[in-house]
Amino acid sequence: MNGASREALAAARERLDALTDSTSVDAGTLADELAAVTALLDREVGLRRVLTDPAQAPEAKAQLAERLLGGQVGGPTVDLVSGMVRSRWSQSRDLVDALEELADIADLTAAQKSGSLDDVEDELFRFGRIVSSNTELRAALTDRAATPAAKVELLHRLLGGRAAPVTERLVTRLVTAPRGRSLESGLESLSKLAAERRERLVAVVTSAVPLSDTQKQRLGAALAKLYGHTMHLNIDVDPEIVGGIRVQVGDEVINGSIADRIEDAGRRLAG
Repeated sequence: MNGASREALAAARERLDALTDSTSVDAGTLADELAAVTALLDREVGLRRVLTDPAQAPEAKAQLAERLLGGQVGGPTVDLVSGMVRSRWSQSRDLVDALEELADIADLTAAQKSGSLDDVEDELFRFGRIVSSNTELRAALTDRAATPAAKVELLHRLLGGRAAPVTERLVTRLVTAPRGRSLESGLESLSKLAAERRERLVAVVTSAVPLSDTQKQRLGAALAKLYGHTMHLNIDVDPEIVGGIRVQVGDEVINGSIADRIEDAGRRLAG
C-alpha cells in the first residue's frame, strides 16, 4: 500500500488496538467477523468500489456499511469498518487487504491476551518450514480443485490439538482464502505480524546443530544489543552449513558458518 491507503490502514490499526484494549471486546470474535467482511468485499467488487469511491461522502459510505453489517456482526466490527470506509483509499482492493490484515492482528491479539503468542509465532515458523520441505503437502493445500472443506479437514488433522487454536485459525484462513498470495508469502506475513505484536524483530537463525538455551539467550542478547531492539529467534537446524550459525534479520544476513567462510575464501582465491 502507499499514499492514502497506508495512512488509512495506520488509522484503522490504531482503532483496532483501542478496541481490543477494552476487556469488553473479544478479539477472537472480532477476528472472525473481520474475516467475514473481508470475504464479502473480496467477492462483491461493486460494493467495495462504492465503499471506497472518493466521490461519495464519507458519512454516506459509513451509513451504507452500517446498514449492510448491522445485525450481521457485532457493534465493534461495524464501528471499525464504518471508520475505515470514511477514510480515503488509493485502490478499492486496499480496503479488503486492510480488513484481512486487521483480522489477522485481532487473532494475534487474542493469542497475546491468552499468553500463547510465543507459541503461535513458533508454530507459524515451523509450519512454514514443513510446507517448504514437503511438496506433496504444499500441493494438497494449494490445489485449486480441492474444496475448502477438504483443506480444512487436512489442516485440522495436521494442527488440531498440536498447535494453538489461533495458529490453526490463521493458517486455515490463509489456505482457504489465499486471495492471490502464495502459501509461503502468506505464512511469512503472518510471522511478521506476530513479531510486531510483541514489538520485536525476528531473526531466522540457521545452525548446524541445535542450540542450547544458554546459547539462544546469549545470541538473543547480542542481536538485541546490535539492533537496539528485542529479538525473537526462529531456530532452524541445517547440518549442511557444517558449523557456526547464519542469522537473517529482514533483508540483512549475518554469515557466521564454516561453509560460508569456505565459500568466501574460495571466491577470493578464484578472483
